[in-house]
Amino acid sequence: MSAGTYTPRPGAAPLPRMIAAQTALETRMLLRNGEQLLLTVIIPTLLLVLFSAVDIIDTGSGASVDFLAPGILALAVMSTAFTGQAIATGFERRYGVLKRLGASPLPRWALMTAKTLSVLVTEVLQIVLLTAIALALGWSPEGDPLSVLLLLVLGTAAFSGLGLLMAGTLKAEATLAAANLVFLLLLVGGGVIVPLDKFPDAVQSVLGLLPVSALSEGLRDVLQHGASMPWSQVAILAVWAVLGLGTAATFFRWE
Repeated sequence: MSAGTYTPRPGAAPLPRMIAAQTALETRMLLRNGEQLLLTVIIPTLLLVLFSAVDIIDTGSGASVDFLAPGILALAVMSTAFTGQAIATGFERRYGVLKRLGASPLPRWALMTAKTLSVLVTEVLQIVLLTAIALALGWSPEGDPLSVLLLLVLGTAAFSGLGLLMAGTLKAEATLAAANLVFLLLLVGGGVIVPLDKFPDAVQSVLGLLPVSALSEGLRDVLQHGASMPWSQVAILAVWAVLGLGTAATFFRWE
């Protein structure tokens, strides 16, 4: 039998190619889901337009959109990387999709990497859309784009890890309820729309440690006030990212 009979030789594809293929698949699935688009695009857009046009909440001096736009960007990251991903992955686990992936050569950490990368692709589309709407409403962003990029990447990693941890440990129905509840609670108490200084001092110190608070306040410092790298918020997000992704990789169950 000649040596070329089994060419190409059967076996797993190179790891980078597997991650890229899984990322493309995850992105297509995410963009085709109407419920996900409602959560990740329509709700943040409506909140941005509504609270920018109607003076409901005192956002301090300056145009409301200057305060709201960074918070809405943080909300978009949370809705995609945490809420949407947790719900989608939870039901994939329930229906046996993850069990079948677990039998493939794709490692657990590579699946999580692919899911996080697909979230980043979706977020780029979100950010472009929300930025265009905010600019049309009169937003005047300032600050260093690299600082904004670092905050968004760390925020995505933190929320992605927490979402995967929830999806990989709870039942799908519990994940659905918990993810939506957390989304609503953080929308109100995470400094997205309501400024943190509206809360009691004792509560502010606790809320400031939440990932959505760190992301929204960090983006606001840079984009609204033109501050340099907000290292305290970066540190908070980095800790959440390490804890979230590390814990998810350890305790994530395929079935």
